[in-house]
Amino acid sequence: MSRSQKNNLSVGSLPVRGGAELDLIDRRILSALRSDGRLTMAELGEKVGLSASPCWTRVKRLEASGLISGYVALLDHGALGLPDTVFVEITLNRHDDSALETFGEHLARIPEVIEAHLVTGEYDYLVKVAVAGTQDYERFLRDRLYRIEGIRHTRSTFALRAMKRSVCVDPMQIV
Repeated sequence: MSRSQKNNLSVGSLPVRGGAELDLIDRRILSALRSDGRLTMAELGEKVGLSASPCWTRVKRLEASGLISGYVALLDHGALGLPDTVFVEITLNRHDDSALETFGEHLARIPEVIEAHLVTGEYDYLVKVAVAGTQDYERFLRDRLYRIEGIRHTRSTFALRAMKRSVCVDPMQIV
């Protein structure tokens, strides 16, 4: 891709799944909703340069296409009494589809698990957990995680401070 094509993408259209493209207005809509999903259509339209009706039409199209997969409230784990984040690397005894699927289903049911990813590399899963501290983490390990069959090895890392938190990329920043 030439430099001029890259520059056009940064201010214009962006190719997405299925061969479609997002124009600049769509990207502005997604960027604004990424920052504040509670904007009214009038507020959103004002931010992106549209009236409420065409803005609503575009948002509905973005939702229908799957580019907007939902809206959530972001909760403060510290305020909920879970100020510590732990990243857990997990290696399983077996790696067949059934073992991976079963283990993933068990992880999805554990309330302290914020994210769980099947990954490549030395371990099989990378899991992000919210806990109240080291004693709570020990309880999590003993009462929840280690009760799942098939774990060969785990390695834990406590996060000291989050340097960046976001739930998705900003489509206005993608080049």
